[in-house]
Amino acid sequence: MQFSDRRDTTRWAIIFASFLIISLILWNTYTFFQIFKNEERLKMNLWAKAQKTFINAGENTDVELPLQIFSNNTSIPIILTENDSIINTVNVDEVIVKDNQKAMNFLHDLKSENEPIVIEYVAGKFQKLYYGNSALLNKLKYYPIALVLIIVLFGGLVYNFYRSTKMATQNKLWAGMAKETAHQIGTPLSSLIGWVEILKSEDVDESTTLEIEKDIERLQTITDRFSKIGSEPKLETKDIVEETLQSYDYLQSRFSKQIEFSFKAPQSPILVSLNPTLHSWTIENLVKNAIDAMKGKGKLALEIEDEADYVTIKVTDTGAGIHKKQFKSIFEPGFTTKKRGWGLGLSLTKRIVEEYHKGTIKVLHSEIGKGTTFQVRLKKNELF
Repeated sequence: MQFSDRRDTTRWAIIFASFLIISLILWNTYTFFQIFKNEERLKMNLWAKAQKTFINAGENTDVELPLQIFSNNTSIPIILTENDSIINTVNVDEVIVKDNQKAMNFLHDLKSENEPIVIEYVAGKFQKLYYGNSALLNKLKYYPIALVLIIVLFGGLVYNFYRSTKMATQNKLWAGMAKETAHQIGTPLSSLIGWVEILKSEDVDESTTLEIEKDIERLQTITDRFSKIGSEPKLETKDIVEETLQSYDYLQSRFSKQIEFSFKAPQSPILVSLNPTLHSWTIENLVKNAIDAMKGKGKLALEIEDEADYVTIKVTDTGAGIHKKQFKSIFEPGFTTKKRGWGLGLSLTKRIVEEYHKGTIKVLHSEIGKGTTFQVRLKKNELF
């Protein structure tokens, strides 16, 4: 618990420090923007004074300094007006200057960017200097947005890395637990096999020992399943109709008679590369999920369809149904609508179908109160 609390404290400290750094960067950027904006305002005030000096210049007036001020402005756009008419432009595109409407629109934009500077060059006569932000200032204005986007993208990368690492650790943990479970089951299972042999020698009813042997065989299958988690399973070319029917028949014999089972499949074999143990697990998870959805009473149909390059398995129930927004989340680890359960059945099924058997699984159709159809789609083996 102390380790967990310390880790949470560290995480929040990092988040707070990151937020503080971002805030400081944004504040400094805003401060720089205001400083540059004020500097440009001062330059325009000098430009206005130079303009007044130039207008009132006589024969003996030194206009070298005003001309130098005019020539030094190479980035700030200026429109000079008198009596609401444009009399001069500086650093404005010629296309805008030649088009009166474009010029007026550009003047309107400048009015919205900065307050004009009024030049009273003689008593009662005024000119107005309208100016816009320089290219550098405009770039600086959008810099915080670009910075925030970069930080968000970086944060997304860190989050994805953290999540992937966490999921990889969880997968290793589950794989380790599964293998350990398989190992632990193996010892009593061997003992049960010995006890069955003793029962046979004691002339116990053959049907009883036969059923026990079936259940022992089932336990061996389950042990084999758990032992395969976390390692690459060996795929074999098998008839998917026969493999599916074996699992289906076993499940049908073990569940309540209140479930009305039906099975439909082509008569001819359909060859698919799969691991029989894991495929059996897929069918079992889908059938048990359907029975849970029906609360142990209803109709369950399993249908195999042969397509050109693929084979599909559909499991349909008459249960409670699934909301459309949950079609994808039901395959996520830990998601469950039951009061008891780990929410791993469909997650494992998806992993078996997509990662090991290179197929697809999805909710084909579902209607609240009427039932759900799951579809598994696998690629058939090519025939030579």
